Formats: sequence, structure tokens, C-alpha cells
Amino acid sequence: MEYTITAPKTLEGTINLPASKSISNRALIIKALAGGNTPPENLSDCDDTEVIIKALKEMPDTIDIGAAGTSMRFLTAYLAVTQGEHTLTGSKRMKQRPIASLVEALQALGADIRYTENAGFPPLHIKGGKYDGGHLTIPGNISSQYISALLMIGPVLKNGLHLHLTGDIVSRPYIDLTLWVMHAFGAEAEWADIDTVIVRPSPYRDQPFFVESDWSAASYWYEMMALSNNPNNKIRLTGLMDGSRQGDSTARYIFSMLGVKTTFATQKKEVPTEIEIRRYERHLPRLDFDFGNVPDIAQTLVVCCCMKGIPFHFEGLKTLKIKETDRIAALKRELLKLGFPIRDIDGNQLVWDGQRTTPTNEPIDTYKDHRMAMAFAPAAFVLPSITIRDPQVVTKSYPRFWEHLKNVGFSIEER
Repeated sequence: MEYTITAPKTLEGTINLPASKSISNRALIIKALAGGNTPPENLSDCDDTEVIIKALKEMPDTIDIGAAGTSMRFLTAYLAVTQGEHTLTGSKRMKQRPIASLVEALQALGADIRYTENAGFPPLHIKGGKYDGGHLTIPGNISSQYISALLMIGPVLKNGLHLHLTGDIVSRPYIDLTLWVMHAFGAEAEWADIDTVIVRPSPYRDQPFFVESDWSAASYWYEMMALSNNPNNKIRLTGLMDGSRQGDSTARYIFSMLGVKTTFATQKKEVPTEIEIRRYERHLPRLDFDFGNVPDIAQTLVVCCCMKGIPFHFEGLKTLKIKETDRIAALKRELLKLGFPIRDIDGNQLVWDGQRTTPTNEPIDTYKDHRMAMAFAPAAFVLPSITIRDPQVVTKSYPRFWEHLKNVGFSIEER
């Protein structure tokens, strides 16, 4: 399937953003560890969250999480400390995504986990049990989801968890988000030093919890506003917090440099509210940024800067290679179709110096990656139209994305 997308001349409307899957998935695991029977309010309806809901409800012998990386990491830790015996598997791509660092850390705590196919990769056979916990040292430059998975089981370990992170710590805001959700359920967990987190053996409390909207989803609307050329355009986005603990909320600050202004309906911190984004004239000659803490909005900014003709040097992109696809390779290949020869340095940086080549304007391939589809769709504001293959990949995090585009006037031709 392909969608050919044409942008409206005027961009205006109210978008009820999906709930944050990052918060939803953490809250679901913690609720289960607390023995809760009622789900958090305003859960995400994306594929990744549905997978966790189904797994926790049914707990079958074999749990297939498809392409949901977060679900794989979080459920691995959860099943390790939960009575029962399960095989955790996923899609072909999931079986190529490394998980050894998390498995080895859990095994160091005493967990009974073995690989059923290739060592270091899913599927996993997990026999749950109760463990002492204590001191554990792991690299800080691995996926923050490994770290979050370990932290969330800390309160149910007999001696809690003293987690020391070595080297550079990537995606620290996601670790902070995990601690914030843990606190909401009564956990005693905190940074004891710049590289050490202590989780005390204090059981979670089952209590109500409301999930904030997704700032990652909001970033695509910021990109649309940045690429539009009508000064009267305005979009209202619901359910976002000023002072959000989501790392991707930094999008509002980055896009302020690209000509997008954010106004919150209320000045109360950490209260879900509606925001309004508008376009204003702003010329930025170049953008340099380190995405080490917010890798999920890197694709959005790479495409946006190319389409606005803004040269860039982006760092902190190492984790993009082990996402739903190798996002660095995918961005290079697909942007070249639009005439932008970007290059990478050591698989950790992307650079564009402003040079152009002749575009082929071939359809954009998405590589089963939801963020490829959503990052490229706003390019329709600069191009006459853009065609995207396998557009339904957006269900992984934002199932109503195309519906929302149609609601504000985009033309989407399916074939």
C-alpha cells in the first residue's frame, strides 16, 4: 500500500494526541508489579502498548510481541521476577535486535533466562522467580530501556537495587521518566550520584494514574508548522504538560529555533492542558544538536532541516542503528531520493552541508518504522506531494495519524 500526501494551504485544527506509549508501558508494568486490577487512565492505543496489555492479561506460554522493542525489554524483566515459565519472542527484526546486556544483568541477579535461537538475541525462555537484588553494574551507553526495565523491578527485589552505570549515559531523560512513574506508585528510587541509582525494597502501591499525551507525536505537528508558509496557521494539541518529564518535550525548544511558538492554556506545571503552536518568521543559518538524550525525535529534525534548507550537524545518534530499522541508513537512503545527500560519521552523527543532488522523487520506504512515515509526511508542505510506502506502520505509536492529517485538510490518495 502507498499513500500520496498533499498538504493543505491552511493548517488549523485541534488534535487529540495519542497518550504517551513510553508512560503507558511503564505504568502498565508497574501496575502489574503492584498487583493492580484496574488499568491506568488514558492508555495509549498503539501497537506497543496493546502488546503489553494482552501479554499481562493472558500470560500465555509463548508471548509474541511483534516489533515492539519496549515491550520486549520491559516484559523480559517483568517475567524474570514473576512466577511462571514463558517464551518471549517477536518479529524477524526483533530477533536481530540485541538484548544480551539486559539478559546478562538479570542473570547476575539470579534470573533463569536462556536463548532459544541465537545467543544475545530473542527469543528468550524465562522462568520467573524471586531474587535478592543488590549491587549491579552495567554500561550506561546501552539502550535506556534496559536500564528502565531493571529499575522498575527494583522495588520487588528482596534487597532492592543499587544500579551503577559506567561510561556515558544515553537517553537520561527516559531514565528520569521511569523514576517519575515509579514514584507515582510509591517507589523509593533516586539518583544517589551522577552515575548511580538506588531503588529501595519498598513495594509499589496500586493507585490511580493518568497518562499524559505523547510529545513524540506532537513533534510531527511542530514539523508541519515549521514547514508551512502561512503565518495564520495554528494547531491546538491536547493533553500535554508544561514541565513534562518526557524527554521529547524538548521538541518545543528546538522548534522555537525553527520558527514555531508554543503557548500553554494554563501556567500550572505538570497539569495536562491544551497547547497552541503557531508559525513565525525565523531564519536559522545552521543547527547543531546532540540527540543523545532524545533519539526518537532525531528523524523529525533531520527531515525538517533538509526541507527548510538548514545545514546541520547532529550527534548522539548511535542508538538509531538498533531501532525498528537502522534509522541512520534509512534516513540517508530516503533523503537522497529527495535530493539531500546527508552523510554519517562513525554511525553516531549525521551531517548535511546544504548540497543538493537531482531528486528522483521515488516513494519513501518506511522499513517497518513508524517514525520514518511520520517524519517524512510533513515534507508535503514543501513538495507538490510525497508518496509513502507501507503507511500503516504508524499504528506502532500513533494509530490515528493519517486520520488526523485528513481532519486538518490533507489530501491522502491510497493505492
